Amino acid sequence: MPSEKLRWETLQALKNSPKGNITFDPYWSERGEPILAGCKEPLSLSPHSGVILERLCSLPLQKSCFLGSSSGDSSPGLSEDIFTSLSSTGSISDLNARHTPSLKTEREQAVSDEARDEDPEEDLSQLSSPASLPSISLLSPKAMETAGHIIRFAAEQQDKAKMALRLRQEMQEKLVAEVAEVASEQMKRFEEFMELKQRQEFQSMRDMLNRETKESIGRQEKLKEEQRHRTKILNLRLREAEQQRLREEELERQRQSEGRERLRNLNTIQEEILQLNQLLEPSTQTESDLPPASLSSYSTRGNQLCSLLSEVVRKTAEGEFPSVEDMTMAERALHEMRALIRLMQEEVAKAQEKKKKDQEEEEQGRKQAVLQAQQEAQKKAVESAKEKAKRKGLQNSAEESTLKWYRELQESAAHCQQAFQQLNTPKDAQTKKLKLELQKAASIPVSQISSNSGSQLREIFDKIDKLLSGRGMVSAGRTISTSQHPEGLDFVSYKLAEKFVKQGEEEVASHHEAAFPIAMVAAGVWELHPRVGDLILAHLHKKCPYAVPHYPPMKEGTSVEDYQRILGYRVDDSGVEGQDSFLKRMTGMIRLYAALTQLRWPYGSKQGSAPHGLNHGWRWLAQMLNMEPLADITATLLFDFLEVCGNALMKQYQSQFWKLILLLKEEYFPRIEAVTSSGQMGSVIRLKHFLETSLQSRQIRPPKGQLNSAFWSS
Repeated sequence: MPSEKLRWETLQALKNSPKGNITFDPYWSERGEPILAGCKEPLSLSPHSGVILERLCSLPLQKSCFLGSSSGDSSPGLSEDIFTSLSSTGSISDLNARHTPSLKTEREQAVSDEARDEDPEEDLSQLSSPASLPSISLLSPKAMETAGHIIRFAAEQQDKAKMALRLRQEMQEKLVAEVAEVASEQMKRFEEFMELKQRQEFQSMRDMLNRETKESIGRQEKLKEEQRHRTKILNLRLREAEQQRLREEELERQRQSEGRERLRNLNTIQEEILQLNQLLEPSTQTESDLPPASLSSYSTRGNQLCSLLSEVVRKTAEGEFPSVEDMTMAERALHEMRALIRLMQEEVAKAQEKKKKDQEEEEQGRKQAVLQAQQEAQKKAVESAKEKAKRKGLQNSAEESTLKWYRELQESAAHCQQAFQQLNTPKDAQTKKLKLELQKAASIPVSQISSNSGSQLREIFDKIDKLLSGRGMVSAGRTISTSQHPEGLDFVSYKLAEKFVKQGEEEVASHHEAAFPIAMVAAGVWELHPRVGDLILAHLHKKCPYAVPHYPPMKEGTSVEDYQRILGYRVDDSGVEGQDSFLKRMTGMIRLYAALTQLRWPYGSKQGSAPHGLNHGWRWLAQMLNMEPLADITATLLFDFLEVCGNALMKQYQSQFWKLILLLKEEYFPRIEAVTSSGQMGSVIRLKHFLETSLQSRQIRPPKGQLNSAFWSS
């Protein structure tokens, strides 16, 4: 349509006009602004707009489309003025000046229309109240139509913008939904990926742990294998070391055994050499048979061999065993000594043969005279022995001082026994138990005495000393003390002395070497506790009166059995013990007494002589020779006493001792032979051989079982 075309041309002209170039903001509705809010200057038309308006004015007037046209307020005069003004000036400024109220009203109407387009609810409210709407009308309906088209165009554009915005919002919401869905899907995939990655990491970690575990187990197995290997090697080394130690111990035992065997052989060689050397000493027979120069050479060489052997023996005294070279030298010395003896015997034999030939004739002539002289000498010797015995006053009982001492000891023992009468016969169970414990504490240590080691002997002595000192002693797991009862000390002293004597009666009688360790402990106890020593003597004299020495006479009214008990025999329901058993017990007690007289406890603190020293042994031997001998008993006791104590007496009294032995051999021994029957000659023969050997060698061997310095270090 031409009108439509003109409208669009008009709009195009307005668009190209610098005055009518209205900026359009598509976001005006979002900010709540009107569409013409960007117009800051009043509208003006270009010169070309006048031509358009003239063309429009030439057209028939159309119905106005402006608001308020239906009110009939427009006037033709006004329109004409407007058009005339527009056509003459080509601008609407004069029109605006002249019709400012109308333009203002029109502008306000347009603004209100825009506001109604933006807010329909307000539109409706304004329409419902027509009184509030101003009646605005334009002079030109074309202009109003153009303005209406502009407003409609703006409304359409706004609707399009709203539609585009709604579409864009829907698109955005859809896009957001798609993005959210994609994001959710990606999140799900991410979570699955993370879960897979976590599972993979967990699996890799588990594989790594399994691998490390396997490696650790492998290392442990390897270490275990190495440990087993090292243990095996160590066990092998330990076994080898143990075998080596056993071999060394076996070699050491073998060496010790060989050393002891060599030592025994050395002692035997020394003993034989000493005996052979005594044969080389000048005697009456050899002096008469051999010249002094020859005898001196033999004796000198024998002494040299003895000195050479003494050097070897001195090494053994220091704890060393003799070596093979020492034994070779000792055997060589023995062979040389035997050769000297053979040479001397041959020379003596030759000298005797020569002398025999020289004296054969004289011997035949003086044979009868010599026999007569010998018979007379024997008679004189017997008469001299008898006279000497009469002068010495041999008797059947001990001296009065000895008997007084014997009675005092017995009375002291009886008083001691009476002092613990209440403890000895307990009435209540507690006292009875205490008695048994004290008795065990006194007897068990004495029973344990042996010659095993010096340390063990010291422990036993310390136990006994503690018990007698009133201190506590552990026995059978309990602490026992004599202070637990007023009579405890007397009871323990009495029982201890009784046990010492019983050990001599039984242990020493069976094993003679046991006399020395028992006597050593007894001497130590005697030194610290003299009352116990007196009780030991009292018990010894009571069981063996020959240790006094004393031969108790049989009193009137005494039965045979009681008298035999007094003499020391054991008498029970089966009768009197045999003579062999009796002599064996007496031997044990005499040997214990002989050892006791020569010993002293090496760790004692007191100075001076022993509590019962060698002077008592000398007194006993002298008094025995002053009493008439008894069959079988005297010979047995003298032999046992001298075998144990003879060496100590010899060293102590020297020449006086040998005089006493010579007296025993020449004067007292015939008396023993006189009272001994043929069935009791065993002890007499032993005593005779002992005396002859001792007088011939001028030496008495040390007793067996004697404790040396090496014993106390063990």
